Amino acid sequence: MIINTSKTFTVLKDQKDGIEDFAKFLNYIVPTRFKDQNLIIDLLAYTNLSLEQLLLFIEISNQHRVSKHSFVIVNNALDPDIQPNEIMVVPTLLEAQDVIEMEEIERDLGF
Repeated sequence: MIINTSKTFTVLKDQKDGIEDFAKFLNYIVPTRFKDQNLIIDLLAYTNLSLEQLLLFIEISNQHRVSKHSFVIVNNALDPDIQPNEIMVVPTLLEAQDVIEMEEIERDLGF
């Protein structure tokens, strides 16, 4: 896994090309190592991402968001109309950063 950290978020990127294994690994490591950080999950390398594969991340996304931290997946392979509302998916890393900034503002305002 490739980890890039900034002041307000951490980007996690798979380097083994196995989406199922990456999702399982995140379910294991995020609650301990990254529990207090806003996360961007870079899945841009998966150009044929399916809805079933995206749903592998929904449990960890929900858990992380309950703890008042952002969890944003970056991938542009899926049609936005079929993506569930429970998971935040954006097509670019810049949009992921924007989402985190907006969610931070909302949390600061008490939303």
